[in-house]
Amino acid sequence: MVARILVAEDDRKQSELLRVYLEHEGHHVQVVADGKAALERCRGNPPDLVILDVMMPVVDGLDVCRILRAESDVPIMLLTARSTEDDMLLGLDLGADDYVTKPYSPRELAARVRVLLRRAGRAGSDAEVLRVGDLVVDVDRFEVRVGGRVVPLTAKEFGILRTLAAEPGRVFTRAQIIDRAFGFDRYIVERTVDAHVMNLRRKIERDPAEPAYVQTVYGRGYRIPEQPR
Repeated sequence: MVARILVAEDDRKQSELLRVYLEHEGHHVQVVADGKAALERCRGNPPDLVILDVMMPVVDGLDVCRILRAESDVPIMLLTARSTEDDMLLGLDLGADDYVTKPYSPRELAARVRVLLRRAGRAGSDAEVLRVGDLVVDVDRFEVRVGGRVVPLTAKEFGILRTLAAEPGRVFTRAQIIDRAFGFDRYIVERTVDAHVMNLRRKIERDPAEPAYVQTVYGRGYRIPEQPR
């Protein structure tokens, strides 16, 4: 089951660990660091499942859970270091579907995610159609369209584009692209990413020398802007 999952966790190491495990499960994962950002993401682009750390800045996870449950039936998993029965019951009473205490096993958490998604029937047919401007990346069909025109891509080109299009505006380093687009392909090196990006631009850009979609951020990596020119 492929799903869009929002992780709200202010501990960067924890959020990256969750991202890696869930993306290796095939999910599309977005990460935010506070409760206010979690609410904004859920309202603007509703996910299939939300994982909330209880202790977050701005708006804590319990308040986010309460607000989200009043607005939607999205499955919610709470993460917390609080392990008493009262804490767990409070989270469940506020509308959480599952409650995981820290430290936790990422493999167990990924399994719990699968259970919640099956229970809710959330992994939909449109969960993996990514749209940025007139660029459409249909993961299930392995199809890319630019302005309605189908553009044939290789598997590695498609993997790079899917990675970037999943989070418009975010800059991905070459190492992150390798990890997310190619997984455990040990023959991929950073300069190989540049070669694939060059070929990708030739296929999807009006002017590969002035890319509107796959842009270079010098000293960092690549991104797709939120609003391509």
